[in-house]
Amino acid sequence: MSIIEINELTKDYGDHKGNFNLTFSIEEGEVFGYLGPNGAGKTTTIRHLMGFLTPDKGSSQIFGMDSRTRSADIMKLLGYLPGEIAFFDGMNGIEFLNFMGEMRGLTDTNLRDKLVELFQLDTKGRIRKMSKGMKQKLGIVCAFMHDPKVLILDEPTSGLDPLMQKTFADLILQEKNKGKTILMSSHSFEEVERTCDRVGIIKQGELVAIENMHDLRLKRRKIYLVAFDNPASALQFADSSNFDIMEVNENIVKLSILGNVTEFIKALHNYTVMDLNTETSSLEDIFMHYYGDKPQSASNM
Repeated sequence: MSIIEINELTKDYGDHKGNFNLTFSIEEGEVFGYLGPNGAGKTTTIRHLMGFLTPDKGSSQIFGMDSRTRSADIMKLLGYLPGEIAFFDGMNGIEFLNFMGEMRGLTDTNLRDKLVELFQLDTKGRIRKMSKGMKQKLGIVCAFMHDPKVLILDEPTSGLDPLMQKTFADLILQEKNKGKTILMSSHSFEEVERTCDRVGIIKQGELVAIENMHDLRLKRRKIYLVAFDNPASALQFADSSNFDIMEVNENIVKLSILGNVTEFIKALHNYTVMDLNTETSSLEDIFMHYYGDKPQSASNM
C-alpha cells in the first residue's frame, strides 16, 4: 500500500530550479531516502507534500489525501522536521515542547521525555542561546514525540555530532520496526545508507533514479590508498593489476573500485601492505560514474 504518492509534480522557478515531472511512491513501513546535492529540489518536494506550495502541474498525496487541499487532516498523522526550523527564540526548550504538544493535543509526555533523555537535550536553556546541534535535537523531539504514523524529515542530522547521528539512525530503525513510513531527505550518502530501504536520487529538480539500497551500494565507487613496503612493490602492483589505478606516489597507490572488493583483497595478499585507507566517493562521484552528467529517466522499483 502506497502511503506517499507523487505524480508528475512540477514547480518551475526558472533556471532549472524546482521540481520537474516527479513521479514516485513510498510504501507503508518503508524508509525512503531522498538524496541529492544542495539545491537539487529535495526541500521543494517536501514543501509540496506538506501543503505549503501549489504545484504548476501534478499532485502529491499522503494517505490518499491531497497534500494541498487536505493538509490540516494530514498534519494530524504526520511528524515533520523542516530543513530550517522556526523557533520562538524567547522560549526555553521545555516551553517550546509544551507549546507544540498543546497544538497537537498531546496528553501523554512519556515518549517526549524519553526522546529528550535519548538525545541529551537540555530543555532549560533559552532557544536563542542554543547551538545548531541542540536546536536540531529539539526539532527531532518535536517531530517524533506524538508517535506519528508518517515522518517527513528534511536533512535531519544537520548539525549533529557523530554520536548523535548514530543515535538518530538507531531511532529511525526502531520506528521502521514499528511500521512507520519515513521520507528522509539528505545530501549525505552515508546518512541514508544506514537506514533506508530505497533511495530516490534527484538532480537539478529531476529524478534520475530510484534504487533499492543494496543495488545502489554495489554501484558506489570507493577510493583506496594502499601503502606498500617500498616503491618497487607499489609499481609492480600498479603495473600488474587490472584495477583502475589513479595515482602512484612512491610507495602509495591510489585506485578506485566499483562494487565487490574481493579480487582487490586477493591481489594484496601477495604484497606487504603497511597501511590501507578508504575514501568513499562523494554523491557527485556517484552521479558521474553511474548516472552520468545528464539525468536519466527513473522508474519505481
